[in-house]
Amino acid sequence: MQFFKNLFKKKVSELNMKKYLIVGLGNIGEEYKNTRHNIGFEILNKLVEKNETDWEVKKLADYSSFKKKGSQFILIKPSTFMNKSGKAVRYWALKEKIPLQNILIITDDLHLPFGSLRLRSKGSPAGHNGLKDIENQLNTSSYARLRFGIGQKTRPFDQVKFVLDQWNETEKSKINKRISVCIEAIVCFSLEGINSAMNRFNGK
Repeated sequence: MQFFKNLFKKKVSELNMKKYLIVGLGNIGEEYKNTRHNIGFEILNKLVEKNETDWEVKKLADYSSFKKKGSQFILIKPSTFMNKSGKAVRYWALKEKIPLQNILIITDDLHLPFGSLRLRSKGSPAGHNGLKDIENQLNTSSYARLRFGIGQKTRPFDQVKFVLDQWNETEKSKINKRISVCIEAIVCFSLEGINSAMNRFNGK
């Protein structure tokens, strides 16, 4: 509850309604680069590149920011491992005085077909340990999340190995186009709101 005491009980005038915290989930380390589980990092890397800005190493995360149409985008890639991502989300939301409705978490989803998007304003972690930790740290499940499908399988398989494997050749040929759509969804969420973004991009 301390998160709410420190942030959400502030007067609206004290919160920066034009700031958005965009969080990409992943694991740090070269061995995890370009793996399915790190799609959150990949998407933010492309967003930073597109907006010609750079990453800085800061407390609990790699950090970048840019402005677009009067809004400021704060991007972070938590430098904890995936399962402890909530600490970075909580810290940067408090530091930047960002209201809960302006937080968007980007993560992989094992239960969605490759490249499909699902945007929700709230929901359960659905077995995702990164989302579970964020929920514990914020003490709520009412935060927006954008799930990027990494591929459904109909037969039993080693889930841990699958998410930590790199993209196959077919996926590599399609990944950049799907990331571009995801970036459009992020911008839409920030400039037009969650409902507009859901209507435009869910299932796209």
